Amino acid sequence: MSFEPTPEPWPVENIRWVGGCDGWLRLLDQSQLPGREVYIECREIHTLWEAIRALRVRGAPAIGIAAAYGVCLGLQGSFSSRQEIETRLSETIQYLASARPTAVNLFWALERMRRRASCFPEAAPEELRQLLLEEALAIHAEDRLMCQAIGSHGVSLVPHGAGILTHCNTGALATGGLGTALGVIYTAFSQGKKVHVYVDETRPLLQGARLTAWELGRWGVPHTLICDSTAAVLMKHGRIQLVITGADRIAANGDTANKIGTYSLAVLARAHQIPFYVAAPSTTFDLSLSSGSETPVEERDPAEVVHIMGQGIAPEGVRVFNPAFDITPAELISAIICEAGIIQPVNSETIAHVIQGE
Repeated sequence: MSFEPTPEPWPVENIRWVGGCDGWLRLLDQSQLPGREVYIECREIHTLWEAIRALRVRGAPAIGIAAAYGVCLGLQGSFSSRQEIETRLSETIQYLASARPTAVNLFWALERMRRRASCFPEAAPEELRQLLLEEALAIHAEDRLMCQAIGSHGVSLVPHGAGILTHCNTGALATGGLGTALGVIYTAFSQGKKVHVYVDETRPLLQGARLTAWELGRWGVPHTLICDSTAAVLMKHGRIQLVITGADRIAANGDTANKIGTYSLAVLARAHQIPFYVAAPSTTFDLSLSSGSETPVEERDPAEVVHIMGQGIAPEGVRVFNPAFDITPAELISAIICEAGIIQPVNSETIAHVIQGE
């Protein structure tokens, strides 16, 4: 895969492996943003599992990259036999897979690491550890290239002077590179298109307010923060020319799982005849699912809804429903942008042709 390099939005690495096979993973703790830039040193696998579960690292591509490095953490130490390291590998993959259920990149990366190990059945434990570290580094580098390609393809869909609505965070914090949906925006901005981004706050954990607004400010892209419920008013008054979001899992027919609230935006965009785009790498497609109804949807702690930044906002004991994601039907999606090109119309046939070359 080869593309012209695109400048990163700022010189901060959200994910970095430090050292060799016995090294460690350095993560930017996104739960501390925008107030503090705090880095976590993941020197053992339980620290990484907690970081994934607690959204200290988040965004489907970033979770996949972190999980690949997590396999390397899980295999640290000495092993007396190939059987011993294979047992540890299986336990490590199973453990990391339990961190979060919806973002398919987590499972894709873990399966890729498993397959890499199986390609070298005669490799000694130390050699296998080195091969798996090289695979994790490759996954990270490939995601960077995929982000650049998504930006290059998607920029054609962004008109000059567009008002763009986005949801949650889909930039460098969520990936190994420039970002997916925000990567498209950054590319358009770098080409001189006078875009203005409207940033949904993205309740309940405010990833738009805390993370996307922070990123856009670092890049210098004009933006306005809005409450999630403000989107319809902006659309009605002609302030929005397109909506673009990321994805955590895309089924074979194009139904897309993404941060809760995405489905609402797709319905609003259709009602106002505004294009609704999804930007995601091919690793986010789960072609084993025929439709989005088969996607496991994570339900998270009620405390995320009844508290904001530690402050209670609801009566004690109130009943809460807190799904982390919703499913946007393919018929509401104008196009999906991936590193292989633009998928349009969004249906099983077009997806199979672009993703699998069928």
